[in-house]
Amino acid sequence: MSQTASFEEKLQQLEQIVTTLEKGDRPLETALADFQTGVGLVKDLQETLKNAEDTLAKVMDDEGNLTNLDLTNE
Repeated sequence: MSQTASFEEKLQQLEQIVTTLEKGDRPLETALADFQTGVGLVKDLQETLKNAEDTLAKVMDDEGNLTNLDLTNE
């Protein structure tokens, strides 16, 4: 496996952490460590998604130039 995990691998790891924490049978120290790992994974995943959105938001205009597509949540 490569040193840097893929988006899918990080997401799977986060899902495993959530499942484990939902069971509630971990010692407090272990649960806190898992939670901190999960928070780090969430930040990495959000950054990856933001970068993907920024890439996808660029479109070609009629003259072949890249322009930004205005993405709004309205």
